[in-house]
Amino acid sequence: MPPAHAPGVLLDRLRAGLPADALITDPDVTASYAHDMASFCAAGAPAAVVLPRTVEQVQHVMRTATELRVPVVPQGARTGLSGGANATEGCVVLSLVRMDRILEISPVDRVAVVEPGVVNAVLSRKVMEHGLYYPPDPSSWEQCTIGGNIGTASGGLCCVKYGVTAEYVLGLDVVLADGRLLETGRRTAKGVAGYDLTRLFVGSEGSLGIVVKAVLALRPAPPEQLVLAAEFPSAAAACEAVCAIMERGHTPSLLELMDRTTVRAVNRMAHMGLPESTEALLLAAFDTPDPAADLAAVGELCTAAGAVEVVPAESAAESELLLQARRLSLTALETLKPATMIDDVCVPRSRLAAMLDGTAAIAAKYDLTIGVCAHAGDGNTHPVVCFDAADEDESRRARESFDEIMALGLELGGTITGEHGVGVLKKEWLARELGPVGVEMQRAVKQAFDPLGLLNPGKLF
Repeated sequence: MPPAHAPGVLLDRLRAGLPADALITDPDVTASYAHDMASFCAAGAPAAVVLPRTVEQVQHVMRTATELRVPVVPQGARTGLSGGANATEGCVVLSLVRMDRILEISPVDRVAVVEPGVVNAVLSRKVMEHGLYYPPDPSSWEQCTIGGNIGTASGGLCCVKYGVTAEYVLGLDVVLADGRLLETGRRTAKGVAGYDLTRLFVGSEGSLGIVVKAVLALRPAPPEQLVLAAEFPSAAAACEAVCAIMERGHTPSLLELMDRTTVRAVNRMAHMGLPESTEALLLAAFDTPDPAADLAAVGELCTAAGAVEVVPAESAAESELLLQARRLSLTALETLKPATMIDDVCVPRSRLAAMLDGTAAIAAKYDLTIGVCAHAGDGNTHPVVCFDAADEDESRRARESFDEIMALGLELGGTITGEHGVGVLKKEWLARELGPVGVEMQRAVKQAFDPLGLLNPGKLF
């Protein structure tokens, strides 16, 4: 949609309702806000970047954008991996990182009320001071914001026991496309009045409204967890252990898998002494009152599935060292080649082995390095395609392998994204997963909330 204003009018209107330091127009600076961390995702040049501190400033931006028909792209820390925060040409980038206040922590109601720019790790540490726990912990938790987590429905390492972001968002304040403020949800333990608009906004990638406040559910802080590492001669054997652990009714706080490529990459980067002879390393953790007993039971299941070595940590410090290796997985894989494409395919746990074996076959077919780390307890795999973007042929093979991995996930009854979102990268695949009726209904929802199509255009559909 072409803008309905002369050059300069947009900036004049924005300045009228914003402090001087909230508006950035220098093209050298605005260019740095053009994209997130995804590869193969086009980005345009923003007309301006706005960094509001108040709800009223967000409302002013949206009213101005609606009046002048200017697209608005909301952003958090831009740690996303699907192009969901990429700018469109001539848009206003609305960066919410300065709205970073924790407004309330209530141990009685077990809720936190926060602004969207609060960093996940900051919130997690703050609520711990009150004996509380905010479970969602994406690998980028030291940088990513709660608003971004809500936009992409983020997960993390502990989801196998505690669930994903959507399960902790009780209520939202949302600025709509026309500048009106919508309050959804509640702060009570229960509430089923009307349609669940809160859940609708979670995972909507900023395409329906701008989240300016969130009420988040908290849990009592669990005991310190202990971690077990099990080395397997094949990915299939490790996946067999995962299935056995879940089938027997265990509730690990974490169940993560790293393939051989990932383990070697972590060792090369961080010199952590992980077993390089392994084909798959499985990490299981428990935060129960007697984690050692739970780890022993899981260790027996791993041995029965073919583990060649099972090593339970004896302390929280040893456990944290193992978890650090897992958290470094994506960073380590990025050191193997100049560029990466990080997939996010989630399959039923029972099909996890087929997903990993199929990914290995795709890597061989395209002669590429593809490392896999996974939230194995959820069936959520992260195949990382490593390639040289300067090599045209290798880039083509990388993109084709990425698509084949998503196709494989759908064939196995899975989904194209478990926690990273659709953004630009997976638009075509979202349509395949939803089908024509599903796409029609989703577009109808978009039309109801954003009839002019100004909010994060070009994403999802």
